[in-house]
Amino acid sequence: MKVEGIAAPPKEWSWSYSKLKNYKTCPKRHYEVDVLKNFNDGDGNEQLLLGNEAHDALAKACAGKQGLPEKFTHYQVWVDRVRAGPGKLLVEQKYAITRDFRPTTYFARDVWYRGIGDIVRLDGPVALVLDWKTGKILEDSVQLMLMAQCLFSHFPELKRVRSEFVWLKEGCTSPEVFTREEVAEQWRDLLPQVNELETASKTLTYPPKPGGLCKKYCPVQSCPFHGKGGRG
Repeated sequence: MKVEGIAAPPKEWSWSYSKLKNYKTCPKRHYEVDVLKNFNDGDGNEQLLLGNEAHDALAKACAGKQGLPEKFTHYQVWVDRVRAGPGKLLVEQKYAITRDFRPTTYFARDVWYRGIGDIVRLDGPVALVLDWKTGKILEDSVQLMLMAQCLFSHFPELKRVRSEFVWLKEGCTSPEVFTREEVAEQWRDLLPQVNELETASKTLTYPPKPGGLCKKYCPVQSCPFHGKGGRG
């Protein structure tokens, strides 16, 4: 509610795991795709479209809204595991935290970080988080840690979070277990990277960075490396 004569607090700079990852891959591509939104990341990418479809189907099945479509029935084992687990089940749950790691709402003015848990189960002092992955196996503990931080911020009673990537194509998981102390330790390495992203945002400094996406998978034709085989 707007009160006469009282200005709204300034809106906080915010980020997400995908934005940080995209920035590290190529600052210019991140700027064109995530900031200016000149392109939809993954337009025409059949693998990405199939991944989004699988995420939607799994969300509805795990929430008990409908069964899996025929093309995804081989994922039923994961639905059964999710629905049989102990504790409170949350599907496609959105979380947000402030710069000082307090919980906030997803679109609040003080949001600093946003994340989405594909599957979250809360059971007293412990929680389970599942993140569906339809691509090839790539270990990344940072993404898992960030969701653990969101849960620790929103649920003070939690002492331990088990966070897992579920590699649907291979039918396996890569889990990590976090305590509050372990999450705090990982921020020491991550915060300088986040600070670099924030500085780039405020100074509009987004240089191109040649890499493996340049030749076939980057839509930014104005980049001097577009269509060329970069490093990586």
